[in-house]
Amino acid sequence: MHDDGRYDDPRVTRSTGDPVSRETDYPSWSPDEPSRGRSARPSGWDAPVRPEGVEPAAPARATPDAPRPGNSAGGRVVPIRRNASASARFEPAVPQQPTPDAVPDASPDPDPVSVTDTPAPPAGSHGAGAEAAYVSRETPTREEDDPPLAMEAMRAVQILNPSGEVTMPRPERTRVMCVANQKGGVGKTTTTVNLAVALALHGNRVLVVDLDPQGNASTGLNVPHHTGVPDVYDCLINSVPLEEVAQAVEGIPNLWCVPATIDLAGAEIELVSVVARESRLVRAIAAYPGHFDYVFIDCPPSLGLLTVNALVAAQEVLIPIQCEYYALEGLNQLINNINLVRQHLNPKLDVSTILLTMYDRRTRLADAVEQDVRNHFGDKVLQAVIPRNVRVSEAPSYGQSVMTYDPGSRGATSYFEAAQEIAERGIKEPVGRNA
Repeated sequence: MHDDGRYDDPRVTRSTGDPVSRETDYPSWSPDEPSRGRSARPSGWDAPVRPEGVEPAAPARATPDAPRPGNSAGGRVVPIRRNASASARFEPAVPQQPTPDAVPDASPDPDPVSVTDTPAPPAGSHGAGAEAAYVSRETPTREEDDPPLAMEAMRAVQILNPSGEVTMPRPERTRVMCVANQKGGVGKTTTTVNLAVALALHGNRVLVVDLDPQGNASTGLNVPHHTGVPDVYDCLINSVPLEEVAQAVEGIPNLWCVPATIDLAGAEIELVSVVARESRLVRAIAAYPGHFDYVFIDCPPSLGLLTVNALVAAQEVLIPIQCEYYALEGLNQLINNINLVRQHLNPKLDVSTILLTMYDRRTRLADAVEQDVRNHFGDKVLQAVIPRNVRVSEAPSYGQSVMTYDPGSRGATSYFEAAQEIAERGIKEPVGRNA
């Protein structure tokens, strides 16, 4: 054993002066001559093949600054023998790149297109026409591209019509519409106010006659209707001209309102002894010197003399129907009373418009009521349906209609669409008696 880690192996039959390292191969050892080298190697051990004429490299010695791998023995670094075949077996393979000669038909594409950029057509589509007509389901539409606030602002500008242009057609003659339903809470006053405001904002001259003693239509239009204010009661009982009672609605051009006070509650009793009590309102409207495109009469939830006066004064009846069973139950009675007025007092009276209100799309009952009403009345039912919307209920507390309170809401949009349908129907079938 020597200081440098080598020792003399007595099994080697050669000169004793040739030192052999414990951790290295013999200089003259070969796999074919195991008797001349060290003891037999473990099974599976492959000796490295050394080219002829190349001497083995001396073991590298570690420098003082470099880290010393391997095991240390007696303060000296002993190199670790590595299996060359095992290292080659676990060496990561490098993928071989194809050469241009390997693919003779391949040619470079000047404008490559990724496969994932173009959606595949449906399985049932065939031919070039189907591929051209196919549109990806993920393709955004105009509504999806615009943010919700932008869409709401666009609807608000469309409804408010700040330019003041006449965007809704005006009828050739005055259309007097009676908004009636003896069932309370179906949206008669709300419908009257919002339709009147929508038509007035788009160039039509509109008059609202509040014939309900509660005066809710006057509240919704922010018209004073306290005690002592001239109201529709004076027109019916004292024969005051309508022009002296009508008030212009603040902030809404082309809109006037005849308010109602609590005095109107006793009008039915006082009208009992009046001659031609059923035609008091129609005479007051006919004597008005100005011209209106629309006259909306808001009726009380009853079938008394006030409602009869409204039916006699009107040519059309607009019936708001709440999408519930109770609203349908009393509809037959209302239709019977309209038929009686048509037979004896107003032959020109006709149920021209049905409007579905308080529609809740989450319930099957609303869908069932809508289908029943459309099957019974047909084209008289407007395509626009008024949904349940909290903005519609909040607006009267601020003395406004939903058209001016929140013009971008779903309630305002629905009433705007309903007003458009009513205006278009008036052009196709002009009605009215006073020019």
